[in-house]
Amino acid sequence: MKMIVGLGNPGKKYEKTKHNIGFMTVERLAKEHGAAFKKNPFAAEVADFFVNGEKILLVKPQTYMNDSGRAVGPLMTYFGIYKEELVVIHDDLDLNVGKIRLRKKGSAGGHNGMKSIISHLGTNEFARLKIGIGHPLTHTTVISHVLQPFSKEERSVMDDSMDKAKEAMDYFIETNDFVQTMNRFN
Repeated sequence: MKMIVGLGNPGKKYEKTKHNIGFMTVERLAKEHGAAFKKNPFAAEVADFFVNGEKILLVKPQTYMNDSGRAVGPLMTYFGIYKEELVVIHDDLDLNVGKIRLRKKGSAGGHNGMKSIISHLGTNEFARLKIGIGHPLTHTTVISHVLQPFSKEERSVMDDSMDKAKEAMDYFIETNDFVQTMNRFN
């Protein structure tokens, strides 16, 4: 079994914001595989599908970004997910708009959603796929930057990035080898 978590904030207000790139990416995966998200008791929406007999869970925590671990930790326990079976998809300010980077482990890098997951799991040794949203402009706060939608120019680049991220997750699901996936998609 694998669990792919897309980070974001619930609600229409945040739906198309930069901080929700994780949600948007797992939604693309769900659509591709004909899976529908459903609410569950763990403060998350979960969709599932099977590939070669293996169950794949797609997760959108509904706890707001800063408390993502409150949904991810209990879901992992409930489904018996090992840290090697977890991938978290999230936005990254330090990457140029649209750049993707896969990492097998690492720090939160200032990302509050990742801080929460690391805190709840008690480890930073789980895979992540980061999608660049770029740094804020000079007179824009980080909060304002991550909670605004992509510009028209950025949207085209981000659509390609989400497709590439979806392709990377499909490759990981097929190969069951995150290092090989990193080598191919980084």
